[in-house]
Amino acid sequence: MDFSTRCGASPPEAAGPLAGLRAPCPKPTPAARWRARAWRQLTQWLLGLLCLGLAGGAWAAGPIDLQRDAEGLRLSARLALDFPSDLEAVLLRGVPVHFVWQAEVRRPRWYWTADYIATVQRVVRVAYQPLTGRWRVSVTSGPLNQPALGTALHQNLDSFADAMAAATSVSRWRLLDAHELPQGSALRVEFEFRLDDGLLPRPFQLMAPQNDAWSVLHRQTLRLPAGSH
Repeated sequence: MDFSTRCGASPPEAAGPLAGLRAPCPKPTPAARWRARAWRQLTQWLLGLLCLGLAGGAWAAGPIDLQRDAEGLRLSARLALDFPSDLEAVLLRGVPVHFVWQAEVRRPRWYWTADYIATVQRVVRVAYQPLTGRWRVSVTSGPLNQPALGTALHQNLDSFADAMAAATSVSRWRLLDAHELPQGSALRVEFEFRLDDGLLPRPFQLMAPQNDAWSVLHRQTLRLPAGSH
């Protein structure tokens, strides 16, 4: 029958007649200690973000502009988000963070529920590059995967503040093409910016709440009157 024995810090001669059954505990390697520290720091940041998301009201919105023109429906926004202070340290450890911009477009109808038109997404990946000491922000449309990341638009920036500013702003994001726009109709856009919890480390996915509300950092309803630009 197989069995295992606990390791012990006491030398065999000080442990009595069963000393031979106790093996000394191996000392953790520097790499193991670094991984443990990095994981503790990551967990602290993720739990902090969870608390902020559940608390709500910690996020502010800058100017948000919804515009209809000859090319279609476009959204420009700049969000002022108060991220946890440990986020930069987590990124410096080599852990990328992903955010999702999502907009759902509907046409209001006075006689029935709003008519669904489309849902669009863009995923923003923020990562630190230790070899160059720079920050990379990658943007792709739709769900993020390896092929999509290869065709993403990339920016290399000099500071953490610049990377966060790029991740939390969008300029003339196309929600609908001109041929998809209902002519002369009012529009309603349900817009949100959230943490992509599906790309978090697996242990934290198990700890996170089962609903998506905690990861939403900003949510807003935008309305465009009929015939406006």
